[in-house]
This record gives sequence, C-alpha cells and structure tokens, in this order.
Amino acid sequence: MSEAFIELRNIGKQFLGLRALDDVSLTINKGEIHCLAGENGSGKSTLIKIISGVYQPSDGEIFIEGEKVENLTPIESVNRSIQVIYQDFSLFGNLTVAENLALNTELRNKVKLVNWGRVRKMAKEAIDRLGVSIDLDAEVASLPTSSKQLVAIARALMSDVKLIIMDEPTTALTGKEVETLFQIVRDIQSKGIAILFVSHKMREMLEISERLTVIRNGAKVAEGDTEDFDEAAVIRHMTGLDIEIQPYRKPAVGSDEQPRLEVEGLTLPGLYENINLTMYPGEIVGLSGLLGSGRTELALSLFGLLPTHAGNIKIDGQSVTLRTVQDAIGHGIAYVPEDRLTEGLFLTQSITRNIVATSLDRLSSKGVIDMKAVEKETADTIQSMQIATPSADKMVGELSGGNAQRVVLGRWLLTDAKVLILNGPTVGVDVGSKAEIHKKIRELVKDHGLTVLMISDDVLELAQNCSRVILMHRGQFVEQLEGEGIKEDVISDKLKSFT
Repeated sequence: MSEAFIELRNIGKQFLGLRALDDVSLTINKGEIHCLAGENGSGKSTLIKIISGVYQPSDGEIFIEGEKVENLTPIESVNRSIQVIYQDFSLFGNLTVAENLALNTELRNKVKLVNWGRVRKMAKEAIDRLGVSIDLDAEVASLPTSSKQLVAIARALMSDVKLIIMDEPTTALTGKEVETLFQIVRDIQSKGIAILFVSHKMREMLEISERLTVIRNGAKVAEGDTEDFDEAAVIRHMTGLDIEIQPYRKPAVGSDEQPRLEVEGLTLPGLYENINLTMYPGEIVGLSGLLGSGRTELALSLFGLLPTHAGNIKIDGQSVTLRTVQDAIGHGIAYVPEDRLTEGLFLTQSITRNIVATSLDRLSSKGVIDMKAVEKETADTIQSMQIATPSADKMVGELSGGNAQRVVLGRWLLTDAKVLILNGPTVGVDVGSKAEIHKKIRELVKDHGLTVLMISDDVLELAQNCSRVILMHRGQFVEQLEGEGIKEDVISDKLKSFT
C-alpha cells in the first residue's frame, strides 16, 4: 500500500458565511500523480491554497508525512517540500530566465552580493534537469507560454520538493506542448515526487493521473483509481448532468447558394500564402495547425489587424477591403481572440460597458449615449446569452471563464455580425460552460445564419462542432476533412504528422 505524503481530513472553509469547502478529505501518496478535477468555482483553488498555507481551513486537519500540522503557512508549506505552480506561473517577466531560477535560492541564502557565475550555473543545472533547451539570458516576458511553464517547473525542482501542485497547467498549451509536459511530469514522478494535477479537462486528467478526486460545489463527490473512470463518468460527477453532444453537420449546400465569405489567393509573406477559402451561411468551419502555422495571422488579417496582405476577400459576393478593424466590423466580421482576458475584455469595467463597447455609435445620437437603449440591449444580451450575474454592473473580471466568454460573444452579436471568427473559443473554460458555449454557437448558426470560423487546438471541439476542418501548416492549407473524416483520432494523427 502506498504511503501518504499529505492527508487532508474533513476540511471546511468559509468566507464571510459562504461555504467554499465542505467536509473535503484528500490523500496524496508519495510519488503518485493525482488529479483534482472540478468545474470553475467548484473549490479547487481554495483547496490548493489550503495545502500551500495561503488559507487556513475553518474545519478539519492536515497531516504531512504522518505529522499533524497546525496553522500551515506558505513558508512552512515550502519548508515541508510543497511547491505550487499557479496558472500565471508567478514569474518576473522583466527578469531573465537565469534570474528567475536563482532568485528564490539567493534570497533564501540571504546573499547580499550577486555572483553571476553562480546564478548562471544554478540556472543551467535546473534547466538541464528537465532535459530541455531554453535561453538563460532571455527575458521571461518574451518566452512562449510553454517555455514559461518549463521555467516554473525547473524553479520548483530546485528545492527539496516532494509534492508539486500544477494548477490548470495545460490551459494555454497546444497538443504537442501538452505531450511534452506529460513526459516531464512522468520524469518528475520517476524521481519519487508526487504531483497534484488540477484540471477540468477530462481527456488529460484520464491520461496523466493514477488516482482521481472530483469536487463539485465545494464537496467531494467522487474518488478512486483513474482506471475506474471514463469521460462520461467524470463529466457527470463534475457537473451533476449527463452532457451528450451530437456532432454538428450543416445540411448540404445548394447549387445556387451564395457564399458568405470568399477568400482568394490571400498572402502575407512570411506568415501565410495563397489561402483560398469559401464559407456559407449556417456553416461552422474548423481551422487547426501547430503553433506558428499562420492560423492566427490569417484571422487577424480577416479582422483588419494585418492589412498588408495581398489577395481578394468577398462578403456575400461583394469584394471588400479590410484595412482596419472598423472596416471588418462594418462588413459584418467579428473576432473573439484566444486570450480574452488581455485582448477581448475590459476586466475592470462592468458587463454593460463590455457588451456595448462595439455598438456605441449605433446607441448614440449627436454624441449623446442613449442609456435606456444601452440598458435594454445589455439586459437582452444577458438573457439571450445566459450570463450568470446578479447585476449588469458587475465587473467582467469577477465572472467565471464561461460567463466572460458569453459576454464577448454577446458583444459581437450586437454588431449584426455575419462572420464570427473564434480563436480558441473555450480555452480555460470548464466542461459544463464549454457545452453551453458550443450549444449557443450552434443556435446562432442555425437561427441567424451566422458563419463561424473556429480556430482550435481542441480536436474534440472541432470534431463535435464543425462541418469541415481545415488543417494549416507552414502558412498553407494542406488538407480539408469532411463528413466521416471529421473524427478526433483522424485530426490528431494528421496534426502529429506535422511535427
């Protein structure tokens, strides 16, 4: 029988009378990969912060290596060999990789004068331990997400760590990067280090973990060996619902049907070339490819953000020039970026202001905003998009990922969009919200004749929602999958062949 590294017994946590955790028990054994699963708001983050000493439990007991620990603090948690890698990685973007890696050790040793040779040697040893190659002199802010994560992992391994907690570690990673991460996680496990893998992605948790704990609404609802679970069971435990999605397929296009979007010979040297694409009303077309394939640059061009391209673009049969974002919006093109937090939303502004941000000209007369019209359109959008909020005045930054994404979608629908470009539409969204967003997209396509270009690394998302899937590689469309060819394993195998 495996020996426990940490045991949480009957843990409860209240915030101003609100019960965030209720009688949760969790055991993580030495050297195991344990997955903590749950939707956004289920209590996962609260549990992590109790293990790391950030929060004190209102009820219950904590045992580390058999010893009862009272009033666990962040420093005590680190001293007891626990490291947490949060979603934002908690790195200093303006410092180099070497400086980030050496900083904690230098501070712990109370070093007053920096020996740069020692710093570099320390950093190189940390990176070499992972078997990867990262420029030690690069500023962390300049690194891709996958490399930032590797720096955070390398930093965690520099201490005498026995448990690493990874909070939603694959949120911004491509499929290939996830595979690399999983190999590193297994290598870490082989050294006898336990990993708590916190996620809401079923496929990944079933692949990487040995044991699984599911919490919902602050309570533990399931626990056991991962081999005893399948996707349907995990979804049912996480949401309390049986979510079943039938693949979406658009009816066959009639010979006389007018294309909604036509792209002919679109080229932007160094990024993509000779792109030809035809999309019809009521169609969801998927687009996938490895990082750097040119897919995001293509989306930005169609939204007027990369206007130096050559080629022809038609909307409803009419040639259009897309030199600015205003041009794109005026012709009925909307774009939801992958990073909605920094590019798609005003986090410190209200839901109302975010929803009407692209419609102020229409809601104004002689420079004066019609507030009654604003209130009505906001209320209608909240209702139609099923945004869960007590008030339209609530800041968007306080919403869950799924509700924030609904705000972005609702905003663009007020512009009478004809073509909706979705770049990673459900990145960072839990399974229940993901299903609701997919359902809403299908309704918009079916009821309003919207044309959707869905860019995604989630092959299951593409297989379930798209009537065609186009694969892009090195700036070119290389294959189109249709009908029975739109299957998760087929798309995955094709993408892997590009590596």
